[in-house]
Amino acid sequence: MTVRDLFLSAALAAVLAAAAPGLAVAGEQYVDATGFAVSGHDVVSYFDLPQSVVGQPQPAPLPGSALITADYNGARFAFASEANRARFLADPAAFVPQYDGHCAYGVAQGGKVPGNPLLWRIVDGKLYLNITRNVVGFWEADIPGNLSRSQANWPGIEPAAASGMAIPDFTSAAPVGG
Repeated sequence: MTVRDLFLSAALAAVLAAAAPGLAVAGEQYVDATGFAVSGHDVVSYFDLPQSVVGQPQPAPLPGSALITADYNGARFAFASEANRARFLADPAAFVPQYDGHCAYGVAQGGKVPGNPLLWRIVDGKLYLNITRNVVGFWEADIPGNLSRSQANWPGIEPAAASGMAIPDFTSAAPVGG
């Protein structure tokens, strides 16, 4: 492990340690100050986007509309169209981000920190979010290993309250309308 890796691991550990409840929580799902899951972005839209190769930024998901919503897992989700809302309602679990919208790498490290809706990847038909671009690099360096660790860790941390942290260096323009 390089000094850089040690520094970034320590930084993530500090973020995990600072995750205190209180920002905005609805049930098990991470909800930020927008009041919507996935910061008001349309979760169905991720599955219609071309996925970038590992190491490249992903295209942005569509912002949802505050007028086209559905509730699931104690949280409100916004959609860009009635058609996307209908697809979601037919099978919500197929579209919601894994780990209740928390950072997949954070879960692999044993904690709950928020997932940034712009830092995403679909693996085996499931949506995963990460907290920062640096963390995306760690996640993508070993997706199978990180998935194995996050899946092993999740049952032990899922019952804990959703993260109360704000997403670092992120402000959502979604949902639109309202």
